Amino acid sequence: FVWSAVSSVLGKNSKTKPNGKKPPTEEKKQYLELEYTKIRVVDFDLKELVVLPREIDLNEWLASNTTTFFNLINLQYSTISEFCTGDTCQAMTATCNTIYYWYDERGKKTKCTAPQYVDFVMSLCQKLVTDEEIFPTKYGKEFPNSFESLVKKICRYLFHVLAHLYWAHFKETVALDLQGHLNTLYAHFIVFVREFNLVDPKETCIMDDLSEILCTPAPPQPAPAPAPSTPASAPSPSSQNHVTER
Repeated sequence: FVWSAVSSVLGKNSKTKPNGKKPPTEEKKQYLELEYTKIRVVDFDLKELVVLPREIDLNEWLASNTTTFFNLINLQYSTISEFCTGDTCQAMTATCNTIYYWYDERGKKTKCTAPQYVDFVMSLCQKLVTDEEIFPTKYGKEFPNSFESLVKKICRYLFHVLAHLYWAHFKETVALDLQGHLNTLYAHFIVFVREFNLVDPKETCIMDDLSEILCTPAPPQPAPAPAPSTPASAPSPSSQNHVTER
């Protein structure tokens, strides 16, 4: 399965070190350049991966995918975490001059550094997805009435992390040669949350330019030109049993 391969590659690259210097924020969005957007791990329609299978319960499907996205986005962030510091990322920024603030359980608004924000996000997600009362794994256990709203909360926070990765750490991602994995992870995530209306479009609109590029299925590759035919009167031994693999 594609994501097991992604996890393996990300894990192997998590200790690789590029120059790591945080450049000043530029208005030009490097991640939109064709040389980067064309790099994907897969080239088929990701919608096929997110559509609810007929034999699977909706909540089970949401739980499984949400947990997977949490693990993969956490892993993707870990590859550049040493370059996301309180000095380089003094706020949790994203494109369009967006700054994310953290709200605690009492609703208190706090501006924090990006690594602090991501730590809050991952700690909260870890707590939720491992709670048997919220994400039950045992047969017969019911999902709580609040399950969908909690999944939406997790997905909104995970989107913030992805937006920050592209805006503040895309150069480090390219230096690690992981842009293909980030692009595929992002596209899969966006297609998933759109399929089940898990994140408000007003939240994700800041990345719509990237989403429209990455979530469009790659055009089919042109078929290879046919080999010159051998005259019927003199078939060659090599051509008689030739089979073309596609």
